[in-house]
Amino acid sequence: MEITKRQYEYALARIEDLLPLVTDETPATDPASIELEIVSDIVETYEKIHFPIEKPTIGELISLSIEEKGMTQKELAKELGISPSRVSEYINGKSEPTLRMARALCTILGIAPAAILGL
Repeated sequence: MEITKRQYEYALARIEDLLPLVTDETPATDPASIELEIVSDIVETYEKIHFPIEKPTIGELISLSIEEKGMTQKELAKELGISPSRVSEYINGKSEPTLRMARALCTILGIAPAAILGL
């Protein structure tokens, strides 16, 4: 069964109504708790189809990780033993790191290996 936009919007509105009524102490058998679970499933299913979240690119992972670490591309390049222009190429998608370089990026930036491999 395909969920329509109208059903999705109704489910969103019901979630807003139900959230104040359901707490961590609300039993799973409570009608409001059951309805909240059902409408949440409807919203999740609709959003997976109509608003899919794409996996970040290697460049986006590197860029975000550099920012989180408070580093510059130049500092990362120095730690990797490569030129800043090579780091820029990775970030802009003009070049992909070798497996050895990907491993170093994971270690230095704390990126999960599965993420850098696109899994």
